[in-house]
Amino acid sequence: MSHLRLVPPVESAAFTWHGHRIAYEIHGDEGVPCVLIHGLLLDSLLNRELARRFVAEGYRVVLLDLLGHGRSDKPADPREHRIDFCAEQVVACLDHLGIDRALVGGVSLGAITALQVAALAEERCLGLFLEMPVMEWSTTFAALMFVPLIGAVDFAKPVVRAWSQLLGALPRPRSEWAASVMNLLSTPPEVITAVLHGILVGPVVPPARARRAMKLPALIIGHGSDRLHSLADAEALAAEMPDAKLLKARSLVELRLSPERMWPEIAAFLGRVRGVATARDAARRAS
Repeated sequence: MSHLRLVPPVESAAFTWHGHRIAYEIHGDEGVPCVLIHGLLLDSLLNRELARRFVAEGYRVVLLDLLGHGRSDKPADPREHRIDFCAEQVVACLDHLGIDRALVGGVSLGAITALQVAALAEERCLGLFLEMPVMEWSTTFAALMFVPLIGAVDFAKPVVRAWSQLLGALPRPRSEWAASVMNLLSTPPEVITAVLHGILVGPVVPPARARRAMKLPALIIGHGSDRLHSLADAEALAAEMPDAKLLKARSLVELRLSPERMWPEIAAFLGRVRGVATARDAARRAS
């Protein structure tokens, strides 16, 4: 796996969405389009290793930094950070890059953003790759965790700001997921509170009736190691969606640190979606 880490993004750029700069990077010169989305307050670095694995399976992967994250603009207005707005940013990215349809996925916040993309524009999705979705069975715990965190960060804003500035000045580790965590800890306090507040204000996931109507192929990865990413959510989603499969991870970080056990099933799913996309393109050219 070490040789994969030496491959840089093919392109790193940005586009404008409602006056905000949204950053992205692309891995792979050609292949089936895919958009992968990071977790809450993290950034595209979190998904780089996964992107390179997808490239090896025949994909061209876009890693998007949602508004308030990574290299994208970071407004301190919670009204800008609703999850349905995150989905709009993904569709805007597809439009910007001239991509008709893509495999859309992500982890945690990225997973439920992908679900919102399917609800907003299912015709733009080839399939869904959903790692640790946060849905109805997790939202109570999320609220119990986020509300005190918002208050604590706001109360201790000078301390949090000094801490974030200190970490922001430190060199980043070679591990990309660890660098993503350091970037999270370097986020200014007003941005942290705005993002958390915005997620609580807007709709989190599409309603169950909308999920049951999604006919997209979907791979859902869940685990039973923490209450924020309840396995019950992943199981319920896999049961609701007509063409979904559940893959159980052993821990929160298995896909990041030791994906070999799960990879054959992931590769089979990617191959299936790639086959459908290739057949569709061939039919379009023939017609």
